Amino acid sequence: MVQNDLLSRITSRADVFGGKPIIRDMRISVELILSLLAQGETAESLLADYPGLEAADIQACLAYAHAVIANDSLDRVKVSA
Repeated sequence: MVQNDLLSRITSRADVFGGKPIIRDMRISVELILSLLAQGETAESLLADYPGLEAADIQACLAYAHAVIANDSLDRVKVSA
């Protein structure tokens, strides 16, 4: 999956976690996934712990973090009021 396709999996809603980026309108934040990965959790364990999560969602979180650090465009992230 290319980065733009991955970023389209990331959404933001003002009524969920104060507008922080989340995965596919689920109540799973990008921040949570990145934090768990940084703590040494594996993608496989995250997929087991969060049944609605898909491998591409984890890739999307990493692509989002990269885009933020690289000052890339985040136009593909869907933001809802």
